[in-house]
Amino acid sequence: MPYDAAADRYQQLEYVRTGRSGLKLPKISLGIWNNFGYDRPLDTQRAIIRRAFDRGVTHIDIANNYGPPPGSAESNFGTIFAQDLAPYRDELVISSKAGYSMWEGPYQDFGSRKYLLSSLDASLRRTGLKYFDIFYSHRPDPETPIEETMGALASAVHSGKALYVGISNYNAEQTRAAHAALAEHKVPLLIHQPRYNMFDRHIEDDGLFPVLAELGIGSIVFSPLAQGLLTNRYLDGIPDDSRAATTQWLSESNLTPEYLDRVRALQQIADDRGQSLAQLALSWVLRMPEVTSALIGASSVAQLDDNLAALDSAPLTAEEIAAIEPLAVHGTGAHR
Repeated sequence: MPYDAAADRYQQLEYVRTGRSGLKLPKISLGIWNNFGYDRPLDTQRAIIRRAFDRGVTHIDIANNYGPPPGSAESNFGTIFAQDLAPYRDELVISSKAGYSMWEGPYQDFGSRKYLLSSLDASLRRTGLKYFDIFYSHRPDPETPIEETMGALASAVHSGKALYVGISNYNAEQTRAAHAALAEHKVPLLIHQPRYNMFDRHIEDDGLFPVLAELGIGSIVFSPLAQGLLTNRYLDGIPDDSRAATTQWLSESNLTPEYLDRVRALQQIADDRGQSLAQLALSWVLRMPEVTSALIGASSVAQLDDNLAALDSAPLTAEEIAAIEPLAVHGTGAHR
């Protein structure tokens, strides 16, 4: 059946201005990382993406290496886009990234001009798009001058292959340098995509948020649920279909007694608010004014809907934030 987007899709979510730019993003965006490869049914992926857009999620985030295998998430998205979303292209913000290993040889990762621009072209081919709304440098390159990396991003904008550019996994100092390098090309640094959640607070120690506020850069945080650790999935062991059981990203070593004590206490705070633990975790990252959007993954429509329901709850009070603070400890659930 042809897909017709829900008529009330823009009445469901709040849209937030990205830094000092003109672009608004939904407070929750959809990332298609680990659930949109060739190992997952395309019909399930299609149902999640359709449901997200019907709920007003206009931003879909991809990267060249997402899958598995690398490249497959972009290819699958391209198939779904052609079938369902092409008529709505001007209503969507679609992003991709380059920076991690993709193919053989010396020109296939990090931040050289050679790699970034060839990867951009490959990502456009896989998705079938003419341009990305946002194109990111996925990680800083310790060997390539940042002027070269940012020059490549500026070329993406000047060529019309990207409307905006961003960076991911850069620290505060690197963010300042990236902003300055892009300014030389008259291209603004739109957005930063850092990892941030209750159990990973490294960007607070680094001072990234004040830098973003000062420079007028938005942020979209990934892993707000700590890859599932900030859900109730592991309170009674490891389910067979969970990420800890089926991927390299989590294992039993993450589920320490310290982790379980903290997550059970957080679950109680969530219960008192009438939220799931995942919803509480999303409310917590969105408490920061520098956070434009939280980037979620979803393996089912039900999981997507549960996460979006976080936006139905009142913002955290000062008392609730204070109660969460001793439980939101950096390093909780890290590999031992």
